Parts: sequence; C-alpha cells; structure tokens
Amino acid sequence: MSKLLRNFFFKNDLPVIAAPLFIISNPKLVIEQNKSGIIGSFPALNARSSTELDKWIHKIKNSNSNKSLFAVNKIVHPSNKRLLNDLNVIVKHEVPIVITSLGVNPYIINAIHRYNGIVLHDVTNNKHAKKAISSGADGLIAICEGSGGHSGSYSPFSLIPEIREWYDGLLGVSGSIYNGRSISSAIKLGADFAYIGSPFIATKEANASNKYKKMLIDSTSEDIINTDVFTGISGNYLKPSIENEGINLNEIKKGNVNFLSDENSSKPWKNIWSAGTGISQIKQINTTSSLVQNLRNEYKIHK
Repeated sequence: MSKLLRNFFFKNDLPVIAAPLFIISNPKLVIEQNKSGIIGSFPALNARSSTELDKWIHKIKNSNSNKSLFAVNKIVHPSNKRLLNDLNVIVKHEVPIVITSLGVNPYIINAIHRYNGIVLHDVTNNKHAKKAISSGADGLIAICEGSGGHSGSYSPFSLIPEIREWYDGLLGVSGSIYNGRSISSAIKLGADFAYIGSPFIATKEANASNKYKKMLIDSTSEDIINTDVFTGISGNYLKPSIENEGINLNEIKKGNVNFLSDENSSKPWKNIWSAGTGISQIKQINTTSSLVQNLRNEYKIHK
C-alpha cells in the first residue's frame, strides 16, 4: 500500500498532505482539501467523542465523489482514553490513511493493515523512525524544526539524509513549508511529499477565529516561541496569543512556570495558538482551493 501511495505522489501534480491541526481541522476543511487535489487530514480527537468521529468520517466519505484519499491522525499515547473506541471507528470506515503520533503501537498498526489501510508515523529523530518501521509502519513523516504545534528540533537537511541512509520507503517532511518553492526543495531533499499545516489555518474553511488568522498574517518568525510548558512536549506557539492570556514570556523562558500543574488545569489553552516559523509567508486569508492552487502553480515552476 505504501508503494501505491508513493506512486500517487509521483503522479500527482502537487505532492502534499495537509497536516492535521488541533481544533482547526474539521470535515469542512478536509473536504475542501480533498477537492483541491491534495490529501486532507484531521486529528481524531478534534471530534468531541467517538460517536462524533463516526459522523465526521461518514460526512467526509459521502462528500468524496472522486474517492480521494484522506487521513485521520491518531494519538497513540496511553493517556488517550479514546484510543480503542476511536480505532474501532477508523476500522469500521476503513480510513485509507492513519497518521499515528506520540508512540508506536503494533496492535493499532495491525488493525489498520487488516483492511489494507496505510499507517504513516510522525517522527522527530532517526531512532524513532527506525522503531516505527520495525513495528510495521508503512511510511514516515519527519517533523522537523520550524513545524507548528509539536515541533522537532532537527533541520530537514540533517534528518532527511539520515533517514534516507537506511530507508527508501515513503517519507514526508514538515517544517516551514509555505510555498511551491519549499515543496520542491523538500522533494529534492529526498522526501516523497510535503506535510503542510499552518497556511491552512488562514483559510476561510478552517475552524480558527478571525483573531487567530489575523495574528498569523501580522506575525513573523520572531513572534514564535518554542516551549514545552503547555503540554510537556516542545512546540511552537505565537507569542502574542500567550501574552494575551496574561502569561509572562520571560517566566516561561526562565523555566519558572509549570502550566501542567492542577492549579492551571482550567487555563483557556484554546486561546494559545500554535504556528510554524515560516508564517511571514502568510499574507492573507484565502479559500482552501485558492491556497492549494497557488501552491500548485508555484510548485510547477520550481520542481
């Protein structure tokens, strides 16, 4: 199946999977991504329950007249209380691509393989990449420095060649990919597809507030802070959104604040917004179709 997906990217005029965005990605956005000719995705946990997840996938499949591929992101970490219930929904609908994150679980991989589904696994280093493939994953997504949300710490110029030394299978890459030129660069570096997230936040279909979208347009890489204080995992966040919540950035940098403690459990995290470091390339709010078409036109020039 991974060879079929690789052939899809080879033949397609735009080798892109839209990254699953926490809170932002919903059926409306995924449907528009699919219609635009790329692979749309969303995190399973964006649906408030396994029952709602069932409805979301049903809606995407019913709107998919071209039978386009789509993906669901599944958090494999044991803290995910919906792990098995969501898996049952995914298996029921035979979701074509499942993107696993925060842990490798052979049981889940095997369940997806039984209906010939494809498993792509997010990795931030070479060690995790080897573990994912040895556990049965069909492909890898290298989450590199500059990615929005939970970000890796390695440059794609180091991580992609390291993985390619031993692995010739399906490989995607993320990290400040915002235009056709950067998609082309990712492919020339050795990836099969680009994994793009932040630009889709600034689309009309995205489930993001207008304030969030405007902040993306108004910000540059200098407005991004990388910290693990919110989730325990290093991620890139918009400084202005943190300051708007009355949080002192200097205290975060000094390591004097623990936002994972019980006393902070009621903090309005939905108003602390993530983004990658390439946000200066986001100039306006687009429709998803126009964004993808711009990427396609630029990619054709630079590939």
